Amino acid sequence: RCTVDDRVTRVAWLNRSTILYAGNDKWSIDNRVVILSNTKTQYSIKIHNVDIYDEGPYTCSVQTDNHPKTSRVHLIVQVPPQIVNISSDITVNEGSSVTLMCLAFGRPEPTVTWRHLSGKGQGFASEDEYLEITGITREQSGEYECSAVNDVAVPDVRKVKVTVNYPPYISNAKNTGASVGQKGILQCEASAVPVAEFQWFKEDTRLANGLEGVRIESKGRLSTLTFFNVSEKDYGNYTCVATNKLGNSNASIILYG
Repeated sequence: RCTVDDRVTRVAWLNRSTILYAGNDKWSIDNRVVILSNTKTQYSIKIHNVDIYDEGPYTCSVQTDNHPKTSRVHLIVQVPPQIVNISSDITVNEGSSVTLMCLAFGRPEPTVTWRHLSGKGQGFASEDEYLEITGITREQSGEYECSAVNDVAVPDVRKVKVTVNYPPYISNAKNTGASVGQKGILQCEASAVPVAEFQWFKEDTRLANGLEGVRIESKGRLSTLTFFNVSEKDYGNYTCVATNKLGNSNASIILYG
C-alpha cells in the first residue's frame, strides 16, 4: 500500500528497477500482479500466489507539483520447512558405521535434528542434517526421526528404520527334569537378527521331527524339544544350535530324571 494526498499528480509501483504499474496502466507481464486501488488517498497493488522470487524491494514513486518522492517496502517471503531428501531404510551388520542424511528447505533456513525413537527416550541423537553412528550396536537399531523446524509452519517430520544384524546369542537354556512316562520339554531361546534357525543334537546325532516320539518346534526366538513319553534312554545331554548368516551359538541342556 502507498498512502497519497491530493497534491499527487502521478503514481507508479516498481519492483527493483522494473515498472509494475504506472497509474492504472499495467507494465508488468506477470498476471499475478494486479492493481487494488488508485484513489486520492491510496495507491496499492496486490501480488497473488507469492513465491520466493518475489522477495525484495518494492518502490512507490509519486509525482507532486514540486518534485518526485519515493517510499520503499521490502517484501520478505517465508517458506514452511520441507524435507527434500532423506536416507532410505537401511540394514547393516553390528559394528558397521552408518550415516543418515536429512536435507531440508525453508525460509528462514530450518533447524534439522535427528532423534532415536527408542523406549529409553534418549532425546536428540544429532542436531544436524547428518547423523553419524560409528560401530553401531544392536541397541541402536530402530526408528530414527528427522524433523525440520522453522517458525513459519508446523515442523516437517520423516522417519528412517535402521535394522542391525547380529549373530545368535542364546539367552535362555535351562536343564529340565521329567519322570519316566511323563512329558518332557527342553527350551532354547536365542536373540538374533535375522532370526536364528535352530537344530537339536544328542551327542553327535541330529534330531529330526517325528523320530521316536519327539517333536521340535521353532518359532521366532524360541525352540522347544518335546518328549511325549520320556524313557530312560532319553535322559542325557542335548545341544541346541542357533544359526544365522552372521554366525552360530550353542548351548548344552540336560534332561534328567
